[in-house]
Amino acid sequence: MAYTKRVDGRKIDELRPMDAKVGVIPNADGSAYFKMGNTIAYAAVYGPRELFPKFLQDPKKGVIRCHYSMMPFSGSGERIRPGGNRRSQEISMVMNNALEPVIDLSAFPNAVVDIFVDLPQTDAGTRCAAISAVAMALAHAGIPMKDMISSVAMGEVDGTVVADLNYDEESYPAIVSDIPIAMTHNTKEITLLQMDGEISKPQLMKALEMAKLATEKVYALQKKALLEKFAKE
Repeated sequence: MAYTKRVDGRKIDELRPMDAKVGVIPNADGSAYFKMGNTIAYAAVYGPRELFPKFLQDPKKGVIRCHYSMMPFSGSGERIRPGGNRRSQEISMVMNNALEPVIDLSAFPNAVVDIFVDLPQTDAGTRCAAISAVAMALAHAGIPMKDMISSVAMGEVDGTVVADLNYDEESYPAIVSDIPIAMTHNTKEITLLQMDGEISKPQLMKALEMAKLATEKVYALQKKALLEKFAKE
């Protein structure tokens, strides 16, 4: 039986309720909060500052260094073991790769921008919420950026392409694909495209087209949060 009615009643292209704030961590150079459904991400940016150890330095430009962490008991499953693990390392690398195309650190040789993301509550779409939060935090910190990045997960549930899967849809008893996507606002360049599951080429292309509209909705919220913050300063 085809998936025609989403478990939470949303339309197929409808995102979960979102909220975003900037400047939520006073001691950070830039920070942001991004909530999508029941997934919450806090991002803090520190730097640019001199990178140690020195053998990691790049004399031509600065580098970014992402640190992703889900807090114990943040998810609806079993308790997450504190500290680094393979999943957090993989998502940290994915975030680095997704953000690097828009960050210009050519004026900061031998420097590093450290990015920390903590998720106190999760319900699918964690790396997408993290990337959207980090993009806002980088802008708040005044890090030179060529474009804004917005991220949302698309997917296919029992033959139907949907936007922003939640946990119940990811674990739906049918064929499911989960496709985290990050895009730039102006050029619609894809900086993140991953997939867990299987999907046909036509359905994938449909998901990518739907992602353009979905990321614009995320961007509108990011822009609103940044404008409200800078209007107060």
